[in-house]
Amino acid sequence: MRLPLIAGNWKMNTTVTEAVALVKEMWGGLDEVKNVEKVVCPPFVSLPAVRDLLKGTSIKLGAQNLYFEEKGAYTGEVSPLMLAELCEYVIIGHSERRQYFNETGEIVNKKFKAALKAGLKPILCVGEKLEENEAGKTEEVVTGQIKSSLAGISYTPSLVIAYEPIWAIGTGKAATSQQANDTIGLIRRTVSGMYGKEAAQSVRILYGGSVNAANATELMLQPEIDGALVGGASLKASDFVSIVRQTSAIKK
Repeated sequence: MRLPLIAGNWKMNTTVTEAVALVKEMWGGLDEVKNVEKVVCPPFVSLPAVRDLLKGTSIKLGAQNLYFEEKGAYTGEVSPLMLAELCEYVIIGHSERRQYFNETGEIVNKKFKAALKAGLKPILCVGEKLEENEAGKTEEVVTGQIKSSLAGISYTPSLVIAYEPIWAIGTGKAATSQQANDTIGLIRRTVSGMYGKEAAQSVRILYGGSVNAANATELMLQPEIDGALVGGASLKASDFVSIVRQTSAIKK
């Protein structure tokens, strides 16, 4: 049985003060849920403060990105070694990184390898654009992203994959539960082809894309979906706690 995982990606939101307040508002409700892994991913500047708040709780901490070099003259970047002292998880290859910062499969692959070397647990994001979806290229794009991102990497039990259709991120237009389940099933088959059936059955695959308290139950009822990478709703303590509780009730 795969342990469900709900991760909150705060993106470029919250000051350190606001991040602390948000964690204080949600941590009690999150900590009482024991059969779901909970991860919050605030901006880099808030990681130390949030880490201190979460000590002694069951809530894990994640970063939103990293650079693939351990150190050097890379002004403004954050290395995996820096993050390893602060958090457990790291989001890699988010669609906004691919879209706005031109991250290619090769770059994502380097970041993935760097995260593993530092002992971090990667949440690998994949997903297609609206025009690719409408052209029937979802399978081609998603499987291509997985293969390029994981090229030369042996299977690791810490791997988490998040399917996030780009056309559903921040738009309020989520994929239907059936669409999400079908594509996540495709991802699982791709993992099976790369690493074998046992790995495919153990890897946790999340859905991301306008997940909220209103649609969480419908999504979590799908057998292939092991949790969610939550964006905007993770900035609202009551909504994020609700998503975790709904997941807990379904994925027993």
